[in-house]
Amino acid sequence: MSFSSYDPGDHFDEMFARAGVPRPGAALLAKRVEELGPGELALRQAAAERALLAMGITFNVYGHTDGAEKIFPFDVIPRVLDAATWAPLERGLKQRIVALNHFLADIYGAQRIVRDGVVPKELVETAAGYLKPCAGLRPPAGVWCHVTGTDLVRDRDGTFYVLEDNLRCPSGVSYVLENRRVMKHTLPQVFAASRVRPVDVYPGQLLETFQRLSPRGHEATVVVLSPGRFNAAYFEHSFLARQMGVELVEGSDLAVRDGLVWMRTTRGFERVDVIYRRIDDLFLDPKAFRADSLLGVPGLFEVYRAGGVAIGNAPGTGVADDKVIYAFVPEMIRYYLGEAALLPNVPTYLCSRPKDLAYVLDHLDALVVKAANESGGYGMLIGPASTAEERAVFAARLRANPRNYIAQPTLALSRVPTLVEDRLEPRHVDLRPYVLHRGGDDPWVLPGGLTRVALRRGSLVVNSSQGGGSKDTWVLADDAGASC
Repeated sequence: MSFSSYDPGDHFDEMFARAGVPRPGAALLAKRVEELGPGELALRQAAAERALLAMGITFNVYGHTDGAEKIFPFDVIPRVLDAATWAPLERGLKQRIVALNHFLADIYGAQRIVRDGVVPKELVETAAGYLKPCAGLRPPAGVWCHVTGTDLVRDRDGTFYVLEDNLRCPSGVSYVLENRRVMKHTLPQVFAASRVRPVDVYPGQLLETFQRLSPRGHEATVVVLSPGRFNAAYFEHSFLARQMGVELVEGSDLAVRDGLVWMRTTRGFERVDVIYRRIDDLFLDPKAFRADSLLGVPGLFEVYRAGGVAIGNAPGTGVADDKVIYAFVPEMIRYYLGEAALLPNVPTYLCSRPKDLAYVLDHLDALVVKAANESGGYGMLIGPASTAEERAVFAARLRANPRNYIAQPTLALSRVPTLVEDRLEPRHVDLRPYVLHRGGDDPWVLPGGLTRVALRRGSLVVNSSQGGGSKDTWVLADDAGASC
């Protein structure tokens, strides 16, 4: 497979500095791919897809009538990040998560950041993820966001920006682990020679994160709470439970009794110490939040508040997922840590500000507009690719509910060579690293993360529900990958 006709274009290409010249960390990968015979890469791509199908690596697409379950698309060319590129990302992610944890503790506590005028009180209290019942909560070890998935994008000049934070129930890490397992068999020689940092330690690190929330430590009973098999991320719920060696449960499997949470088993009731919840906050407990929820556990929140059970991530963390609140994270970092943000946000216009709203309305054709609490590529306008009719619809939405929208410039997302039929073409990517926070100021970051790829030519939307796929992400140890 030759890269001779591959044109990196004027975007930042993760593999090539310019046409025919691979970046140092990707030189070995490029050389070995070019050594493959005609059609060999396509055969390996097909083998990888068969392996993923056999593993049952799927996701559900809500609203589709042609069958809900889909195989998650995968591309055989990995994304390579050398050690020098990864190190500042890791530091910036740790800094960001520590500051966000301080913010959550503060807004449900003394609200100093609101009182000091750094973040407007109105924006906090009108955030969909802000839960008044969480006021006064003190989670174990003072940690609110135990598992975070932070979306990063790379612009034309190679600068990484934070696109959004995901603190409630960040998904996708199962694909990271399974992609890696497949890649070890797909390109085994180049993988071994590249000294790629491992990701298979994640389930053990995740389990330890939750065990630390209980006084019983390694003896604690941890469960994964899922909405059930019709949820879009059910494969991941069952996968992580299996990898951690803990029970996968639904709300009906748990009960509250005598101020504790119990799990129904064939041997009777067993006490539960820690719940890794993959259910949205409002569905956790019909007594505390949505009364119509059939997914949660009646009385769970009262037990949690009293310290009878630990929950990760803590209820109420969704306020930090709000895309309007996201705009203030650099200010949070300065306020709580006394430091400048190591990872910049994408420049953001808040439509709740009259001046910003006027600018956005005048430049809808050039901006990306997002609803504050939507995900998966929904509730979004990509101005340069929109029609006049679509812009008119969004303009009306902005005027009707400006608090609910932000706008950002259209970034020239970086690209990675991607196999398209029998040739290699550039496709846009983002990156979701996963961070585990156990207390203190030194969270653990999984080396790499989920690289999502926009498989449609020219598309900037990488979400699987919108036609995106994924690639393995190789973080190299030291100067690995530079030699041929």
